[in-house]
Formats: sequence, structure tokens, C-alpha cells
Amino acid sequence: MRHRKHTFKIGRTGAHRRSLLANQVCSLISSGEIRTTVTKAKETRRLAEKMVTLGKTGDLHRRRLAVARLRDKHAVALLFSEIAPRYTAREGGYTRIVRTGKRNGDGAEMCVLKWVDQEQGNTSSEPKKSKSAAKDAKKKVVAEDSHTTEEAAASSDVKETAEDEDSEDSREE
Repeated sequence: MRHRKHTFKIGRTGAHRRSLLANQVCSLISSGEIRTTVTKAKETRRLAEKMVTLGKTGDLHRRRLAVARLRDKHAVALLFSEIAPRYTAREGGYTRIVRTGKRNGDGAEMCVLKWVDQEQGNTSSEPKKSKSAAKDAKKKVVAEDSHTTEEAAASSDVKETAEDEDSEDSREE
């Protein structure tokens, strides 16, 4: 039985696959997002999330394991100093795959692989508004707008009645 036997071969040797994935994770760490095929992005995501988990612990042994896997000391330093601390409260799911369509030429399904908090522009330490809180805020704004329009309509009615009374007074005289 082949249960839980994960393979990612894509027509390359084992050394070539390891180098490809290490280079893609280093590019993701340094630039924040990469554009690649969906198949490569799914496998790159697995390695990137394992590296962030190593970075969250942050001790010397985990740093050496990350350097052995990625072979780029600058990317590992950036991972351990900036990226991993952003996700201390998060239990996984550090990356997002956004599909962008098919590539011209061979029709391969393309996507953008990016860090989760990069797209939203906030870090995980800042609390997010829930959907219900956002809806309540929207209702409050709409209610305030309706009150101001009602007040404006009422004040215009008052002005019109005052003008009507003035015009009636001038006719009587």
C-alpha cells in the first residue's frame, strides 16, 4: 500500500529537486513572493513552512538545520530575524498560493506564492477585525449618513416653510 507516500518528482533528479526547492524558498524569503507553477508552489510551500517552524524555535541547532537545507546564510538570517518572529502566535499556514492563470507557451497553471501577512499589510500580532465587527461598523456609517440626510431634509423643509410664510405675508400686505 502507498498510503502517505508523498512524491514530487517533476522529471528531475533528487539533487536537482532539492536545489530547486531551496532556491525557491530563498527567493521567497528575500523578495516576499515568487511567481511559479502551481505544482512547484505547493512543494515550495511545504519546505517554506517547515523552515518558518524551525525559525520560530530559533536556537543554534535549528539555524544549522535550516542552513543545511537552504544553503544560503543570508536568507536563513533574514528568516530567523524577521520572518519567523511574525508568526509566533500562528500554528501553521504561513504562505498563500494565489492562482494567476495559464502561462503563454505551454499553458502551465501559474500562481504567486507569498507570505500570508504580506498581502494584508499587517502582522499577526495586530488583531484583525471580525466580519461581524466590520458589518457593524458599516451599518453604523450607513445609519449616520441616513441621519444626516434626514436632518438635511428636515432643515430644507423648515427653510421652505419659512419662505412660504414670508411670501404669504408679503401677498397679504
